[in-house]
Amino acid sequence: MQAYTATTPTGIIAGSTERTDFVKRTYLHLAGAVLAFGVIESWLLQSAGALTAVLLEAALSGWGWIGVLGAFMLVSVIAERWARGGGTAPLQYAGLGLYVIAQAVIFLPIMHIAARYSSPDVIPTAGLITAGLFMGLTLAAQGRDFSFLRGFLTMGFFIAMGTFVASLIFGFTLGTVFAAGMVGYAAAAILYQTSNVLREYRTDEHVAASLALFASVALLFWYVLQLTMALSDD
Repeated sequence: MQAYTATTPTGIIAGSTERTDFVKRTYLHLAGAVLAFGVIESWLLQSAGALTAVLLEAALSGWGWIGVLGAFMLVSVIAERWARGGGTAPLQYAGLGLYVIAQAVIFLPIMHIAARYSSPDVIPTAGLITAGLFMGLTLAAQGRDFSFLRGFLTMGFFIAMGTFVASLIFGFTLGTVFAAGMVGYAAAAILYQTSNVLREYRTDEHVAASLALFASVALLFWYVLQLTMALSDD
């Protein structure tokens, strides 16, 4: 099995052929992760009723959802380390697979509500909107440096978490304005991750690069789905 080597260049300084192959592998793995997410999510919605009930209760309680998010973040750190920690190919794929499963699990409550209590068109519509936005943002990021967004994304993360905790303490609801703001945040994350794939990842780190992109796509889909559900109910 091939492990990472210290001499492997990042995409931006690699030769044109090597760089092109790296980008192709990254986006093929991203497509595979999205497909795997859809398959796993469908299976969970049909077969994991008990888990869905537990997560729904946690989401409705608010404070319980913080525990779920904490567990998700811990799993995400482990998955990213496996995918990029210099291990062999099986460990890298195990990291990507673990992250896809974790995303499918945390999506269960919102997907259950969308599938059972919203229009049948809500999930496909949200998926198409997410795909369209992702493709547009990817094209916009080509050849541009959006690394300056790092500070914005860090600040935005803490603002979003603070707003969520404040909603639990003071009892207000996070509505469509918050969801729309998070769509903008996710769009910025895609621009940042896309422009940094070549700068931040070595050409043998296509699995880790696809994980980073998938994380941003999943975040975008989450809030696009929320907005689509809200507009469908109006």
